Amino acid sequence: MSRIVYVDGAYVPEEEAKISIFDRGFLMADGVYEVTSVLGGKLVDFEGHAVRLERSLTELGIAVTLSRDTLLDIHRELVKRNNIHDGLVYLQITRGSDGDRDFVFPNPETTSPTVVMFTQSKPGIMQSPASKTGIKVISIDDLRWGRRDIKTVQLLYPSMGKMMAKKVGCDDAWMVQDGFVTEGTSNNAYIIKDGKIITRELSNDILHGITRAAVLRFAQEAQMEIEERSFTIDEAKDADEAFVTSATTFVMPVVELDGAAIGSGTPGPVATRLREIYLDESLKAAI
Repeated sequence: MSRIVYVDGAYVPEEEAKISIFDRGFLMADGVYEVTSVLGGKLVDFEGHAVRLERSLTELGIAVTLSRDTLLDIHRELVKRNNIHDGLVYLQITRGSDGDRDFVFPNPETTSPTVVMFTQSKPGIMQSPASKTGIKVISIDDLRWGRRDIKTVQLLYPSMGKMMAKKVGCDDAWMVQDGFVTEGTSNNAYIIKDGKIITRELSNDILHGITRAAVLRFAQEAQMEIEERSFTIDEAKDADEAFVTSATTFVMPVVELDGAAIGSGTPGPVATRLREIYLDESLKAAI
């Protein structure tokens, strides 16, 4: 059975899904996206993703054309039609197409945004083998544009970073700007030293992660100490533990950086416990 996707108000088989070749998402990377995890057939942190989506659209001057309730209905319908138990829903909204290519934005009164959504099934996502062994990362220069707080579809450099890591037998890359780690290619980055969780403060330099916010809230409730500040690669190598967070990897331990073991070189107790707490609480709150 073909996967059912959503394109501008219609649910269609993926083979029949079409958008204009003049769509600005295709020509200019002029669009934003969100990824919402599905656990047990329910959506995790949907409200947070919806709020961030609206912020991203507003920052780029793209019209918000769908209400949160409508978005929720579409997400649930896609999960139902595709029989997703564990997986994700990908949502992308672009500025649309006015029938030709131009650097100047089209008139929003005559050009509607393009909205597409699809699901991916990922059975066993909560029991990822990598969460038991940890992942290995490398450091690379952060060459992205300056508004990383907007979740745009400009993902070429993060993709290149993933490939740089893969080329040397690693799993991901941490990006570095002015000597300090910003974030991973598709996740927020953390180190743990003497029981303290350290992660870069929110700014235009990093994505305001929905999973990040939840994990820090759970950590605070568990009486864990948190310090939001920049940290260097050397600090990370000297840390007791490290981990990353994202909507699809949850809390993922990092055990090696640029070939150097972090801590014992195995997932540490703080990251392991945070993953357990995050999954437990997310399952309870999923809608």
